[in-house]
Amino acid sequence: MIRALIIDDEVHARRELTALLNETGVFEIVGQCANAVEGVKAINRERPAVVFLDIQMPVIDGFEMLSMIDRQLMPQVVFVTAYDDYAIRAFEEKTLDYLLKPVSAERLAKTVEKVRTQLRSNSVPDYPTPELSRIPCLKAGNIKLIATGLVEYALAEPAGVYVIAEGEAFFTDLTLKALEQRTPLVRCHRKALVNLAAIDQICPQEGGGAELRTRSGKVIPVSRRLLKEFKQRLGL
Repeated sequence: MIRALIIDDEVHARRELTALLNETGVFEIVGQCANAVEGVKAINRERPAVVFLDIQMPVIDGFEMLSMIDRQLMPQVVFVTAYDDYAIRAFEEKTLDYLLKPVSAERLAKTVEKVRTQLRSNSVPDYPTPELSRIPCLKAGNIKLIATGLVEYALAEPAGVYVIAEGEAFFTDLTLKALEQRTPLVRCHRKALVNLAAIDQICPQEGGGAELRTRSGKVIPVSRRLLKEFKQRLGL
């Protein structure tokens, strides 16, 4: 069985596609998500082999969502859309396939063959994705989109990844790796990324590491292993 995830903001669309996928006898549906933030969280947790992704969703669309996924966790992607112009763009983005709504069993059968062929090849998807201009975070049950230029640093805690911006800490479902790959934030420690523009001081420490002090007074560690490369990034 192929582990599949469905991401669509329309309840009836998720139900219809789930029924069609179940009828094929090929897929194990590991989840249904109503938006991109739920989708990223489910991909990190469930590691599906293929995602059926609606393109036009509120706040964060399907194309932008692809930029939020860690490359090492990227599943095969089949876009689902009601618009032909989006379908054409789906091919330009080099996703595996697309389905036009309402999805027919006949057209889905062709997609199933494409999915099977691609998975047999064991190739890792490498979709061209733009750099993220904003990071989806949670605040009081809502999705807050934080511009990457406002971020001081990002830190991995036992409870998850937090983005620090404008004096507040915001939880995000994006991994540190995804943030490193798709934003200007730079790795300074295995548990931390920093915005170079936010650095005020570098303070060497015993043992070969260092601490960064940001303009707002926050302290961020720099590991000994990464210090030389980090200084080079700063032109030091």
